[in-house]
Amino acid sequence: MLPMTQEDGDLDSLVRKRIRALRVAQGWSLEELAGRANLSQSSLSRIENGRRRLALDQLVTLARALDTTLDQLVESADDDVITSPMIDNAHGLMRWVVKGDPGMTVVRQRMTQPPPENPARMRAHPGREWLVVLSGTAVLMLGHRRFRVETHQAAEFPTMLPHAIGTAGGPCEILGIFDRDARRGHQREGGGLGARETGE
Repeated sequence: MLPMTQEDGDLDSLVRKRIRALRVAQGWSLEELAGRANLSQSSLSRIENGRRRLALDQLVTLARALDTTLDQLVESADDDVITSPMIDNAHGLMRWVVKGDPGMTVVRQRMTQPPPENPARMRAHPGREWLVVLSGTAVLMLGHRRFRVETHQAAEFPTMLPHAIGTAGGPCEILGIFDRDARRGHQREGGGLGARETGE
């Protein structure tokens, strides 16, 4: 048997804490989770308290019972918790890559213009977008519909619908989240939420 390193020991302890925290979050007793995972209550107690070795087959069963995945249950803590945005001065954007899902991108943009009146300037491309208004009021044009999105309100929509985003009566700041397809659609046309969407 190979000696356990400090790093392995830290992960072992983290996994045990996660199991207990997830059980408590569900409001389950040791008995309830043990029943769902087909383990004895004493075995589960020893797993949580570090008095029993973690076995892969038990972790798979526990992950399923806790409605999570084995990968999420055993992932190590990420040292680089804080990330800095990439600055795109040409488009007035800040971009963050969401590390948990490399297909996702977060963009912050300040808008000063209303959305275009001409429907020909609206975009459509594969993907989904989600946005939250940080300050001011945004206008979301979606097909033939017009939505006012106030500060702290959010919107989510499929980008196959022609869409455009702008302001309503003054500057606003938006935080947008794009899936891989939506990000590619905007990159092909330039910008994040897009110069054409702001009217700039």
